[in-house]
Amino acid sequence: MIEANGLKKSFGEIEAVSDVSFTAQDGRVTGLLGPNGAGKSTTLRMIYGLLKPDAGAIRINGTDVHSDPLPAKSQLGVLPDGHGLYARLTAREHLLYFGELHGLDQASREARAQSLIDQLDMSGIADRKVEGFSQGERMKVCLGRALIHSPRNVVLDEPTNGLDVASTRKVREMINRLRDEGLTVLFSSHLMHEVSRLCDDIVIINQGKVIASGTPDEIRSQGGNDQLEDAFLNLLEASI
Repeated sequence: MIEANGLKKSFGEIEAVSDVSFTAQDGRVTGLLGPNGAGKSTTLRMIYGLLKPDAGAIRINGTDVHSDPLPAKSQLGVLPDGHGLYARLTAREHLLYFGELHGLDQASREARAQSLIDQLDMSGIADRKVEGFSQGERMKVCLGRALIHSPRNVVLDEPTNGLDVASTRKVREMINRLRDEGLTVLFSSHLMHEVSRLCDDIVIINQGKVIASGTPDEIRSQGGNDQLEDAFLNLLEASI
């Protein structure tokens, strides 16, 4: 479970996040939705500990991210918006390296790496250096890296960005599989059909604040339209 309570974050005079609270539950996919500049990525960066909130608290399975960071972060798998891959390492070497950082023994990290290579359809690129990889190939490596230590909570910032149709389907299948295994999945997206297809719960952020939250049906009701996209736009307009 991921809990965010009263988050605030400013950069100088710019208030990026002014009031964000929500809970992402185990065994459910929670979508963080909002227009560009709404505060989604800043919120996610606070959740996985890259940024410290000016106010508020974040807990991962009850552990505070900022007062007890290592135990909290060990329970997270993160796909950030910036990839940060090492150009001279192969896809497999990335997975093995991050498995070692997470304390997996050699046999466990090799088995886990191969499992992720199979699940993400990376067999053709597994032993190639990532320099020259396409955006979609890089995204697969980053997703595998986030999952190498079998975390119970997963944070994904636009996980299908740059993927082709087949790869997008693979990622969606994995997200559904993670939910079915009882994990907490929190992801941001600007693709309404993706949110509608994947999410059990939706949190809508605009101008740094949560303006609506609930199941897709509840969001449609709050937005006064049976079409999720139209309901979303209605809620944004009402929040301005």
